[in-house]
Amino acid sequence: MSTTRRQFLHTSTAAALGSSSGWWPPAHGQETTAEPAASTPTESPRFDLGIASGSPTAHSIVLWTRLTGDGLPPRVEVRWELAHDESFKRIAARGIETAEAAWAHSVHAQPRGLAPGRWYWYRFQALGERSVTGRTRTAPLAASGATAPLRFAIASCQRYDAGHYAAWRDVAAQNLDLVMFLGDYIYEGASRSSFPRRHEGGDARTLATYRARYATYKRDPLLQAAHASAPWLMVWDDHEVDNDYAGLQDSHLDADFAARRAAAYQAYWEHMPFPHSARPRLDVPGGAMRITGRLDWGTLARIHLLDDRQYRDPQVCPRPGQGGSNTVTAANCPALLDPRRTLLGTEQERWLAEGWDLRRPWNLVAQQTLMARHSWTDTADGSAGLGGTYWSDGWDGYPLSRNRLLGTVAERRVPGVVVLGGDVHAHVVADLKADFDRPESPTVATEFCGTSITSHGRPQELLDMARSFNPHVQWSRSDRRGCMLFTLDAKQLQVALRAVDDVNDPASAVRTSASFVVEAGRPGAVSA
Repeated sequence: MSTTRRQFLHTSTAAALGSSSGWWPPAHGQETTAEPAASTPTESPRFDLGIASGSPTAHSIVLWTRLTGDGLPPRVEVRWELAHDESFKRIAARGIETAEAAWAHSVHAQPRGLAPGRWYWYRFQALGERSVTGRTRTAPLAASGATAPLRFAIASCQRYDAGHYAAWRDVAAQNLDLVMFLGDYIYEGASRSSFPRRHEGGDARTLATYRARYATYKRDPLLQAAHASAPWLMVWDDHEVDNDYAGLQDSHLDADFAARRAAAYQAYWEHMPFPHSARPRLDVPGGAMRITGRLDWGTLARIHLLDDRQYRDPQVCPRPGQGGSNTVTAANCPALLDPRRTLLGTEQERWLAEGWDLRRPWNLVAQQTLMARHSWTDTADGSAGLGGTYWSDGWDGYPLSRNRLLGTVAERRVPGVVVLGGDVHAHVVADLKADFDRPESPTVATEFCGTSITSHGRPQELLDMARSFNPHVQWSRSDRRGCMLFTLDAKQLQVALRAVDDVNDPASAVRTSASFVVEAGRPGAVSA
């Protein structure tokens, strides 16, 4: 770990020590601990939400911050610097961005013409104050034949009031190339009295209240440390807007939901390291922001970033008078098997089908939720061609859309498909089958669905009960919070399931609870 990153982590830990939706029907390894505290640097009120980087390519990166504090003028010039070294003696690029009140004084600088496959350091300056320093990197260039290992983490579901962010301290200490955040960066609802922390206000519904919610999360020092340690790739899920929303419909069928979604999309962009080109369009109902995209990592992997909220069909067979999720069977909900229904939207389905990489050994799919079929009852019981009981908000609510995706993978023999997800507040490792009704059918892809950073999981006995109905699921644990760490090279993918001992303790130890390996050319995870 570099001196700068170590000092940042020390400081973040010291500050922390001082200071739901779900997938459910109603109803020994490496350890990290908090490091010794170092002296706290001079605070910068204008940059108290931290800094971040993201959307890396071989020649560019997005640098993010947001100015805060009293008396900000409508427009502020913010200087940024990107350096080859952490002492900023060799400047690679510098510039000025104008932070505007209309966009929450957020900054989305995008230096270009950078060298591929290398590390940089960055910082901001405005109104006589300077931010902390962050570390970031560009992607390797495919033409160079770069096959150096890629080390990354996936994480999701970081409900602020549900616990502390020891998992983020662990991520910041890992010297990663990338962090992939897979949804539920904030939670829009009010704090619960039983939770260990509180955030401001009740439900976020307006631009001002979404901005305030992001500011609360962003001020957490352990989250800031993780952002400053490596570039992030981002996709959203539902709680960035409202639980279980689908397109322009929320679970309460509110007539003014389009305005709420537009406000939420704007606040999301204002607080995330996306480029200016991704800024949401507010001239269409509900706003529109494209998060779907791809990143090629040298000759090693193609990363596909998906959006399963903005373009989906509403969930089937909701409860009377409501939208959103339900627990359904094919017998009581024939619409479940409607071939026209889609989770990704027709255009995004086509985009993914046409963009699989047949040359690189790996295709990583960064999306929001569990893709593997997961029935809560015996799949032998049922009718209409699909036995079992399913949660309608995830891929199980769109089974033919899933069949189309996996069918294309099988038909085209797409190499190294690994689906990465979150949302379900459990570590799940699964084989993705060409036909889930036949356990002996070929495994065409591998899935790693990470547990939550803090958001509570359902009782473990529910998952244990369901294991016999889902033989393709190799691992499912809902009783720990944490993330997943990955090391990818041309021959294999190594995976560590990280688990926090005590989510209520920001200094909690974090351990590897299980490890798996996927060999290139052989879909399916093997316990390591």
